[in-house]
Amino acid sequence: MATREELIEKTRGWFTGRLPEDLFEGAPEVTVDREEITVVGRIPEPAYTEGASEAEKAATVEGRIKEFRERTREARMAVARDAEHKFGRKVSWGVRCGDQGRLFTHLSVPVMTRLKQPERALLDTLVDGGVARSRSEALAWCVRLVEKHAGDWVGDLRDAMRKVEEVREAGPDRESESTSESGEPDESGQADA
Repeated sequence: MATREELIEKTRGWFTGRLPEDLFEGAPEVTVDREEITVVGRIPEPAYTEGASEAEKAATVEGRIKEFRERTREARMAVARDAEHKFGRKVSWGVRCGDQGRLFTHLSVPVMTRLKQPERALLDTLVDGGVARSRSEALAWCVRLVEKHAGDWVGDLRDAMRKVEEVREAGPDRESESTSESGEPDESGQADA
């Protein structure tokens, strides 16, 4: 069974090989979870008029992103169909242009959770205070806040989980899987004890 990291690497490699060569500048960023694959590529920054203001530059980039999205829609849809068939996940797209990033499509997946009254009261406070329109939106806001303020910690946790997966893959059960059911030696010459 492939580890999560191997799945991400294989998916990233597949997209890098499958995408039209001139679609993005360099290899795209590929993010994978249980439901969705998100592909974000860099597109060339447009030329600006001399002395362009920040507002004009932002509008130029916005126009470039819109043009790219419309021009590449059919090609991206063909790749997404292939990927959805191969990986069993929906594909979402986005781009980076200059210092701006934009997601074109993405899934909003419901996640069931159980909250005690003080936790629900916190969500209700966010709703009542106008920070969010619903408990669901308030919970998503909380997740984004944790992501923003605990980024290094979450990164360390992901690294630790990768290490656990590596240790699990190298575990003693792996050796016995390479022997046959009858105890006869396999191609490596090992037999069941």
